[in-house]
Amino acid sequence: MQVNETLNDGLKREYSITLTAAELDEKVDAKLAEAQPDVQMKGFRKGKVPMALLKKQFGPQVMGEAMQEAIDGAMNKHFEDSGDRPALQPNVEMTNKDWKEGDDVEVQMSYEKLPEIPEVDAGSLTLEKMVVEPEESAVDDALKSLAEQAQDFEAKDGAAENGDQVVIDFKGSVDGEEFEGGAAEDYPLTLGSNSFIPGFEEQLVGVTAGDEKNVTVTFPEEYGAEHLAGKEAVFACTVKEVKAPVAASVDDELAKKYGSDDLDALKAQIRERLAAEYGQAARAVMKRRLLDQLDEKVSFDLPPTLVETEAKQIAHQLYHEDHPEDHGHDHGEIEPTEEHLKLAERRVRLGLLLAELGQKNEIEVSDSEMTQAVMTQARQYPGQERQFFEFVQQNPQMRQQIQAPLFEDKVVDYLFELAQIEEKPVSKEELEKAIEALEEEEE
Repeated sequence: MQVNETLNDGLKREYSITLTAAELDEKVDAKLAEAQPDVQMKGFRKGKVPMALLKKQFGPQVMGEAMQEAIDGAMNKHFEDSGDRPALQPNVEMTNKDWKEGDDVEVQMSYEKLPEIPEVDAGSLTLEKMVVEPEESAVDDALKSLAEQAQDFEAKDGAAENGDQVVIDFKGSVDGEEFEGGAAEDYPLTLGSNSFIPGFEEQLVGVTAGDEKNVTVTFPEEYGAEHLAGKEAVFACTVKEVKAPVAASVDDELAKKYGSDDLDALKAQIRERLAAEYGQAARAVMKRRLLDQLDEKVSFDLPPTLVETEAKQIAHQLYHEDHPEDHGHDHGEIEPTEEHLKLAERRVRLGLLLAELGQKNEIEVSDSEMTQAVMTQARQYPGQERQFFEFVQQNPQMRQQIQAPLFEDKVVDYLFELAQIEEKPVSKEELEKAIEALEEEEE
């Protein structure tokens, strides 16, 4: 087996691999000899089929297997000896396309190697951590919102408005005939909730207690009951009461509705939640500053194909963000701009750097962390959690998409532990401005 370098340009490598006919024949004979004891063929006892007959019967198939194993072995040995790590799957193709049995096998292997990544002195990184203490006004606003969500309704005089609740009896009919499921008594309907057929609630705005009103609506074409789909219906309604919304009192009873022992305990929970939200926002700002410093401190050659692929993905994603009405992928090739390429270089550089740091420091995403992340995403599909979980298990690409940000965050946390971090107390407004600036930078 001969392996000769034919290209060495930056990170690009190309090699010619020659497997002589004699070497291939030797490997085929070895594989046939290994299989011979288990081969049965008519006219011969098991294990006694002549080698010549075996070669005639199974030679072509075994030759292909031997050829592939030999080339794979040569590639693996090359990477072990050279220490090269291909950035992407190497491109391997047979160069003597008119090959026939008895000829040498000539193969060309090309790839882009991962660069040597310089050491990073994480202790030299200096970061500022924004710290926000939840203000009482923010706690009060949260309590007010909870009270509104826990609202009740009290009887009122006058006409019903959007947001009010009307207590009604109703009977529905189509073509003068009442239909099953179209009647109810003392039904509490909140106007503006869109819980009834489109157009129903709007016609009750302005009614008062004691009114009788016929509400005419048309069932949607896609309505679940086929005998009603697309049909016009009339609902004879009697308004028994009109109620106005009243926010719940901010007291111990409200706290108990939300699972707390008393109001003080509920406030403590709100402060804890707000502190966690502020902490996550501050971490996002600090992470961005960390990546900015790494990008400035570390420089190395980048595999061109990785950069080109990333730039195309960025261009494609931004195209769809600018054209939300275009849901397909038949928009033709989208050429990356210089700005896309610059962003791609940053992402590839930081991605390779963080991957190297993670590998050197044996940082891994545990099975339990991965499972928790999958379960969190599965909750976005109510009723289909199991199907989503199984889809992820069977889809390596999807697993990688979920695992990648987990791994990145663990490496970032490792760097935070080593960096020099100074806490800076700030207001909620200052943190919000920092987040807004962060989002503008990412656009």
